[in-house]
Amino acid sequence: MPKQTPAQKRKIEKVMGEFKDGDLKSASGARVKDRDQAIAIALSEAGASKKGKDS
Repeated sequence: MPKQTPAQKRKIEKVMGEFKDGDLKSASGARVKDRDQAIAIALSEAGASKKGKDS
């Protein structure tokens, strides 16, 4: 995985902080309770997900 930029790191930390506080919600508005889902959201929001745009 390529190295994360400082902006990506901040975004990931923000999203994971929301998850830890119980405030993270999915696109559908449901509260996220699963850590793996929170990580996926954080990586997606930061533009650092594993899948490329053509996947």
